[in-house]
Amino acid sequence: MKLLMHICCANCATYPLSVVKERGIAVKGLWFNPNIHPYTEYGKRLESLRKLQQLWDLDIEYNDCYGLQEYLRNVVGNEGRRCEYCYTVRLEQAAMKALEIRADAFSTTLLVSPYQKFDMIIDIGRLMQERYGIEFYSEDFRGGYREGRRVAGTMDLYRQQYCGCIYSEMERYQKVASSKGKN
Repeated sequence: MKLLMHICCANCATYPLSVVKERGIAVKGLWFNPNIHPYTEYGKRLESLRKLQQLWDLDIEYNDCYGLQEYLRNVVGNEGRRCEYCYTVRLEQAAMKALEIRADAFSTTLLVSPYQKFDMIIDIGRLMQERYGIEFYSEDFRGGYREGRRVAGTMDLYRQQYCGCIYSEMERYQKVASSKGKN
């Protein structure tokens, strides 16, 4: 089987890539994350994936798109559905790339994080499967989240502090400020 794996970040990639490679699945990675903001955060995550690529000799294609304006145009005034937009744009890109390279299926490393909306990712992946006629490989990798973080730590990969979008950054720092105010 040939699998196109959308990669959200190096930390989330370690466990799913290990699992599928152990099964003898040929994997090509795809970096496409126009949701990550600010630009400095985007750059840190991109460089961390390039480091993992070198360390593990991975085949990764980079769609290096810092899409702040496009992202904001699609979520401002509709912030409650921002994750749906974010997953959709990335999984659609993965499905199209999988078809282009004649992969048998596509997936995403988002399926490893307990902080992501797993059921929504699955639903959108299946929608893209139907739309593009290519299998969505929908394994639940969440059981390996801590192991993946541990492995990433041994390689000194950059570890982000929030999901990626400007709203998740705001929410993360609001929680930090709120918890400090309770002390």
